[in-house]
Amino acid sequence: MEFFFCVIGMVMIIEGLPYFAFPEKMKSWVQKVMDIPDGDLRKMGLLLMAFGLLLVYLGKK
Repeated sequence: MEFFFCVIGMVMIIEGLPYFAFPEKMKSWVQKVMDIPDGDLRKMGLLLMAFGLLLVYLGKK
């Protein structure tokens, strides 16, 4: 459980970094994401989850 909290904390740091460093660019980027069709966002999310699962698998191996 301790490792899990460390991983979640690292994800939050990495996710928050662009918003801290480039808030004005992140606002424009979020607006652009709003224009992407839902199907394309789902595909991108699925690919990111699959890549993350692969990284976890390789890290545990």
